[in-house]
Amino acid sequence: MGTPRQRCVLAVLLIEKGSVVPTEKLIERVWAHSPPREARSTLYSYVTRIRAAIQSRGTETDGAELVRHAGGYALHVAPERVDLHRFRQLVKKGRAADDERGSTLLRRALALWQTDALTGVSGMWAERTRVQLDDERIMAYLLYQDMQLNLGRHEELLPGLRDLVASHPFDERLAARLMTVLDRCGRQAEALRLYEQVRSQLAEQLGVDPSPELRERHLELLSSASTPAALTPPVPRELPLPPTGFEARARELAELSRMNEQGEDVILALVGTGGIGKTYLALYWAHQHLDRFPDGQLYANLRGFSPTGEHLSSSTVLRNFLESLGVEPSAMPSDGDAQSALYRSLVAGRRMLVVLDDVRDAADVIPLLPGSPACTVLVTSRNKLTGLAVTHGARTLTLDVFTPDEAHGMLTRRIGTMRAAAEAETLMALLEHCGGLPLAIGILASRATAHPEFPLAFLAEELEGESSRLDALDVGDSSTDVRAVFASSYRALPSGAARSFGLLGLAPSSSISLSAAAALLALPIPRARTVLRTLEAAHLVQQHVPLRYRMHDLVRLYAMEVAECHLPADTHEAAMRRLISFYLRSAHTADRMLYPNRLDIELTPPSNDGASLPPIANTAEALAWFDAEYSCLLAAHRFSAARGWDTATSQLAWTLDTYCWRRCHQADRVEIWKTGFEAAERLADPVHRAMARWRLGFARGHAGERDGVIDLLNEALALFTEAGDAVSQAQVHQSLGWALSQRDEHELSLHHAERALFMYQALGNSVWEANALNSVAWCLAQLHQHDKALLHGERALELFRKSDDRDGEAATLDSIGYIVHHMGRYREAIGYYRSAVRLRNVIGNAAQEPDTLVRIGDSHAALGESAQARAAWERAALLYRGQHRVRQAEKVQAMLDASPR
Repeated sequence: MGTPRQRCVLAVLLIEKGSVVPTEKLIERVWAHSPPREARSTLYSYVTRIRAAIQSRGTETDGAELVRHAGGYALHVAPERVDLHRFRQLVKKGRAADDERGSTLLRRALALWQTDALTGVSGMWAERTRVQLDDERIMAYLLYQDMQLNLGRHEELLPGLRDLVASHPFDERLAARLMTVLDRCGRQAEALRLYEQVRSQLAEQLGVDPSPELRERHLELLSSASTPAALTPPVPRELPLPPTGFEARARELAELSRMNEQGEDVILALVGTGGIGKTYLALYWAHQHLDRFPDGQLYANLRGFSPTGEHLSSSTVLRNFLESLGVEPSAMPSDGDAQSALYRSLVAGRRMLVVLDDVRDAADVIPLLPGSPACTVLVTSRNKLTGLAVTHGARTLTLDVFTPDEAHGMLTRRIGTMRAAAEAETLMALLEHCGGLPLAIGILASRATAHPEFPLAFLAEELEGESSRLDALDVGDSSTDVRAVFASSYRALPSGAARSFGLLGLAPSSSISLSAAAALLALPIPRARTVLRTLEAAHLVQQHVPLRYRMHDLVRLYAMEVAECHLPADTHEAAMRRLISFYLRSAHTADRMLYPNRLDIELTPPSNDGASLPPIANTAEALAWFDAEYSCLLAAHRFSAARGWDTATSQLAWTLDTYCWRRCHQADRVEIWKTGFEAAERLADPVHRAMARWRLGFARGHAGERDGVIDLLNEALALFTEAGDAVSQAQVHQSLGWALSQRDEHELSLHHAERALFMYQALGNSVWEANALNSVAWCLAQLHQHDKALLHGERALELFRKSDDRDGEAATLDSIGYIVHHMGRYREAIGYYRSAVRLRNVIGNAAQEPDTLVRIGDSHAALGESAQARAAWERAALLYRGQHRVRQAEKVQAMLDASPR
């Protein structure tokens, strides 16, 4: 039939028998994408030779005719004269016949194949078509085998099938069929070896895993080999003993049950810090619901956070589970994927519980997931297992510390109700030191019951000191030692997170904001957030509100130990200087927003690290920042004083002063300035000493103290005079005026107020002048000079409004209300008072609101409106009590008692 290209033309025409094949298509199939310039004339010569060859064969070609058509050629020939078409006809008939007849027809079809298709034809089209036709042959062969297997003739299939597998080493369909035939012939071991051989070839030569069909066939073989049909599969009962005396966590138990009932294919994850009681809860719930899992319970402690570091791999657990499910060691697959597949097959459709305790991460869990909707998986971990929730829909329940009632109940049950009642106060102290951590409570209970003759106060004394508290919770067993439990979580951290954990333990407050943590750690805020997320995932910190973090008290003690043991002292020092500087600079910014017209100070923070400060754009944001950070600021102030950072201590007191006044934290304000006073004395700077005396005296006066207040203010005035500080002198004069007014020394009070007014006017500061005008107005009103007082008050109000000083405006509205009340204009007074209250609510000035409410009540009473008067007084009394202003609350209550209802 001539050259390979001429044979290619004939092959195309035979395969497309009777159909017109366009010239362009013939050229493409012969020369692919690189036809020569004379391709058409060459094709014509090929066609001419083929036609001549057909005609020369005479009757052998049985009327075959090659015909030229417009645009192409067609070869008309009877189908039975072309072996490919005969093959396809026989396969079609065989597929439609029964197994006996079909196998005969398919055997005839397959016998037509003497060698590979299109032998002697080359080119891209020929190679592609050869593969397609070979695939047709294999599909026909597989169909033939199906019929032979149905007829029980597996033995006679082996020789031909072995040859076909040998010639097609990467055809997994043939390998799977040979495994089936070998299995039918009782050669299971050979079938399993064949799988390993094919798997190795695929991995080494193609870098791929076996197909799902081949793996499924392998799994079927393993199942049939490991669990004979005559045997009942074992029902594992592997749960450890349930915890005794478990009467807490009612909410969590109910939530677990609800989550388990939500649907099929359930994965439940109990997560929380070490010692929080995850295993106890898991086992208690599992034992309470054994009826839900009649086909067995598998249990494994993976020791992901074991103090000894002996982590159990998921592959080891998987082999143990397979053995528990009845797989003989000789039938155990060597490949991990095959083991997982066999495990899923053995638990498929069975109502089972799989408990995976103390896992480190999602990678521990995934190979052990059954994949059957009938199974429930219960996981415990100190990590959040976020990946498991994302990829496999795990439902997570985070455990927190016991509630006070749960903690009290647990310890009482363990030590006995009589002993608990006899030492009730000490019992509460013990529980406070445990912070609701179940492990710590359990350790205390075991120590108390080991020596029932010892008073609980003996234990309480050990726990009192922070430095020895973790030692008191050491019972000599690393699995139940609080320090060892925390240490195993710490060891699992990346190095950067581990260092940050120690530094966070140095923070003086129980919580810290993201911005403050970034300053402490010397990290940009995005990087600090990432580190905190790592610690949060390990349940070593908790983000209890957005962007604020806290540690359990015992975790924090351990973090302090980590810092002490693993971080240099200069690292401690630098970190705390950064944190105190952050609080000082942030508080100064917020204070300026609360009281922009206040005398300012020049900050000298202990560190100039340039940490990002929180954005504070208005009064509301300043108050919100102070509200959130107040406990941290107090702790920072105490820490700064303890370290002898006197300038920072004094300046922190200044920046906290306005907020404490507005929020009526009068007792705190006094304590802050006492500490600030001591720091100023050590600084020996006259301005610092004067300022501390002034603010301490003023704070003590506002707190209702009398002794020493005037002396402190006079000392401050003398020091400011000596320093030539006219502004501060004027401010102390104004403070003296207020303090003397509280003592009803109104003439002397007026003297200091007018002195302040004169000095402010000389300084040219209209806001300070307005403050002094209001003070003078108040003093004049006390001296019954109401007309003159009103003029001063109205002038002060005008200046405050021009300066947009709403604090001063509210104070002046209150003063004018008082003045016009005493001028007999009660209704007008109520209007001024209510305007003052509204403004104070806007700016967050809680301290003076009840004072104004009392006066509103007075004006209503003067108008004979007793109901409105009582309403105002009752509201004032409530606010006074909330501000711990006992004397004022009692005075108002006496007014209420005396007023008509």
